Amino acid sequence: MAHVAQNLYRQSECTLGVMPLYHTMGVRSLLSMALIDGHFVCVPKFDVEATLQAIEREKVTNLYLVPTLYHMLIEHPAFARERVASVEKIGFAGAPMSDGLMRRVEQAFQPQLFVNHYGSSEIYTFTIDQQASRKPGSSGRSAMNQRVRVVPIDAETVDVQANPLEEGQIIADLASDEAFEGYLNRPEATARALRDGWYFTGDIGYFDLEGDLFVTGRVDDLIITGGENVSPAEIENMLSLHPAVEEVVVVGLPDEQWGKIIAAFIKLRAEVSECDLDAHCIASGLAKFKRPRRYQFIDQIPKSPVGKVLRRVLLAQFQEQALKAIS
Repeated sequence: MAHVAQNLYRQSECTLGVMPLYHTMGVRSLLSMALIDGHFVCVPKFDVEATLQAIEREKVTNLYLVPTLYHMLIEHPAFARERVASVEKIGFAGAPMSDGLMRRVEQAFQPQLFVNHYGSSEIYTFTIDQQASRKPGSSGRSAMNQRVRVVPIDAETVDVQANPLEEGQIIADLASDEAFEGYLNRPEATARALRDGWYFTGDIGYFDLEGDLFVTGRVDDLIITGGENVSPAEIENMLSLHPAVEEVVVVGLPDEQWGKIIAAFIKLRAEVSECDLDAHCIASGLAKFKRPRRYQFIDQIPKSPVGKVLRRVLLAQFQEQALKAIS
């Protein structure tokens, strides 16, 4: 019911069923169509041409996809605005959408509704923003049946909350019927994640002065360089706005002097030099200690079956290549 309301679905709505049904996005898409006597167009295995044909043939009215699939659709030579003209509402979840991709998606689909869902399998949705492009990067405000807080990263209690614009760990209320009760046969994981009726998400973010939530990364993804904590998301968003950059992932590489250095792994759409990218960082006002000290141009960025970037796999691949180069 919350999914129907948050996406403003109407009776006889038509959605694309391409996300796996073991994933919260896939099963919510199916159940929501059942609730409103809608139409679920199943594409068993994602393929751009087959997906575009399904949208065009069945007059799909809404899409609920991970950012990776939007990227694959709009970057494909077969994509054309008239082929997706029936789509009025689009939503995304599962991973952040970079500022650059958000601009391209909005231009490609020109939707009436553009929804950013932030949540997890444990509780479904934490927050939503039904005007995602209005404030790129914003995850909006608490969804139906939910409350969220930002507490200091190392907080042991839910009562001390971070100030506006201060980064901390995002926690969500467990009182909703949508919330889980814990991890099966994993008591230690349950004890770490559930405290005093709240779920510690492991995500980092902050509330802006207007009360909108910004998710800036994972606690595990924080890069500590020269004693400073740096979230990759800010750098990724800024680099994504460069016209030569198709996709970008920022990680920390081990360094004897700095602890870790900031490295940007980039899939290009056009030739560009490291100097040009550094000049873009400077022009964007990125603090000096946040600017990448290394740029690595790659053909593909590893992702999970549901489109999440696999940072650890990316690092492992890089380290393996570095070892081969040495030997």
